[in-house]
Amino acid sequence: MPEAPEIETIRLGLAPELTGRRLEKALTRRPDLRKPFPRDFAERLQGRRVEEIGRRSKYLLLGLSGAETLLIHLGMSGRLILKRTNGPEALGDFHHAAGGVQAHDHVVFWFEGGLELTYNDARRFGMMDLHPTAALAEHPALKALGPEPMTPGFSGVELLRRIGGARGPVKTLILDQGRLAGVGNIYACEALWRAGISPTRRGVDLTPAEAEALARDLGEVMRESVRAGGSTLRDYRRADGEIGGFQDRFAVYDREGQACPRCGGRVERLVQAGRSTFWCPGCQR
Repeated sequence: MPEAPEIETIRLGLAPELTGRRLEKALTRRPDLRKPFPRDFAERLQGRRVEEIGRRSKYLLLGLSGAETLLIHLGMSGRLILKRTNGPEALGDFHHAAGGVQAHDHVVFWFEGGLELTYNDARRFGMMDLHPTAALAEHPALKALGPEPMTPGFSGVELLRRIGGARGPVKTLILDQGRLAGVGNIYACEALWRAGISPTRRGVDLTPAEAEALARDLGEVMRESVRAGGSTLRDYRRADGEIGGFQDRFAVYDREGQACPRCGGRVERLVQAGRSTFWCPGCQR
């Protein structure tokens, strides 16, 4: 599933191209994704202007004229690809000419100036919704989210406030979106490795120094991924259709049996709460 760095990468790609543009037409090719589209979804979008493009956790937020926001979640395999409909010439980094509707293209948005934004999702686990902008923080998908480690000023004090009293494994705790928003499996594994903390340690046992290191490394690894264009393991693509590059920098994730870059020990895999955890027992304590 795309995590917060991948959604932030998409946001950074779309914002300079779509902000200020009018949405001329929208097409839904099925009645639902993970949940039904809002009533009269395509009709309500027509003619709206994109005023800003934001992100909260793993949700992309298109603030529209008319005081509503379009929420988009990519689910497991969703992609948002921006194309030009009136020629193959480059559009900044977006150099893919539109080639007609493809299989699993479930939603298409056409913007003034010849731009086409397509939502493709083979598994249909994504979602879209329209919600009043003034009440966005109260949307059911957003209102219970915790703070984001990529936010400037996120600290070990805040991390301990969120997980420090819990007796569960720290890896499981930092994946809880109600405690910390936007952290997914990849970046949890990588940050715990950087901080030298075992994923099996209990939240209640973290020291203030360890919490500060983990808070720092969560933010750093996620920001580094954004600069690299995100991580592509299977389905994720940037808004220009290209793959991300951070997967080439993994220290432990998906590297079971390989040498730890820090201590030379063997990277191991274990399962926690149904998710694969990759770590080095030699240097994560």
